[in-house]
Amino acid sequence: MDKREIVKMKKRVKELQKMLVELGPVMRGSVVLIGTRNKQYYFSLNKDKKTHIIYLGKKRVEQAKKYSDNYKKLLEIIEEMTNLNMKLLKEDVFN
Repeated sequence: MDKREIVKMKKRVKELQKMLVELGPVMRGSVVLIGTRNKQYYFSLNKDKKTHIIYLGKKRVEQAKKYSDNYKKLLEIIEEMTNLNMKLLKEDVFN
């Protein structure tokens, strides 16, 4: 791996770290619409092999979606950072 590629990868890791700081609140789970006639929004989370739900109503739906989207972004950032750090670690260029 040449020096320019290493510098580029280190720069990207720094960018990803900055993105983590700016991400904001996160929640694992999904916004779901439940009901047949009178559909209502809930936040659903599977934890310890059980589904937990909380009622959102209309006013909290967007906030819950934002938190859930932030969690998905968090996972994407972690995945990319892991791939880059593994390559850097393999080349022993962390210092």
